[in-house]
Amino acid sequence: MTRPVKTRPYRSTVRAEQAQRTRLAVLRAAKDLLTEHGYEATTVAMVAAAAGVSVDTVYTSVGRKPELAVAVVDMVLGSSAEPVPAQERDYVRAVQAARTGRDKLGVYAAALRTLVPRTAPLLEALRRAGESDPASASAWAMVMDRRAANMLLLAADLRATGDLRADLTDREVADLIWSTNSPDYWLLLRSRGWSAQRYADLLEDLWCRLLLEPERP
Repeated sequence: MTRPVKTRPYRSTVRAEQAQRTRLAVLRAAKDLLTEHGYEATTVAMVAAAAGVSVDTVYTSVGRKPELAVAVVDMVLGSSAEPVPAQERDYVRAVQAARTGRDKLGVYAAALRTLVPRTAPLLEALRRAGESDPASASAWAMVMDRRAANMLLLAADLRATGDLRADLTDREVADLIWSTNSPDYWLLLRSRGWSAQRYADLLEDLWCRLLLEPERP
């Protein structure tokens, strides 16, 4: 009787490491191209060529063009070479570590000063692409829904400080933050000549005035 051949563990490890290197190369190429040329002008073929892989490899390692765009957004938000979940991002941890509602909102607004201007053009292009492409529309809707869910977590974190207005529900707090830190809001202000710093200062002031109980003398 012939004994079954056992697969050596190191072979699967080598394959996994190679797959990860390929994925990182694709993500790096996508970030460079989408940041430099924009969503409309960047093709999956361009990403594949820059990464030194085939188009099919791009699809299997990351996904199609909408998935590439979302991955790049998550890389920017996570300040990382690959997508980082929201709860593992440095600025989210900094917000959670802040003790008062005012401090939390200040930390968050300061982070958005650099993050929103970098991600808003890509998300806006994804939204426009969704007007004729269902896959882009689905990716954009997913990002917006995910943002809304994350703002609910922020609202709960703010509620725990005891600083939030009692007449606002967590959902109302989340929706107010979600709408004012949206790509659309920043792009509108930028079109009126606002700088990123002025935008961040506005968010902090607006949120503290609107969401928090007035400070006692």
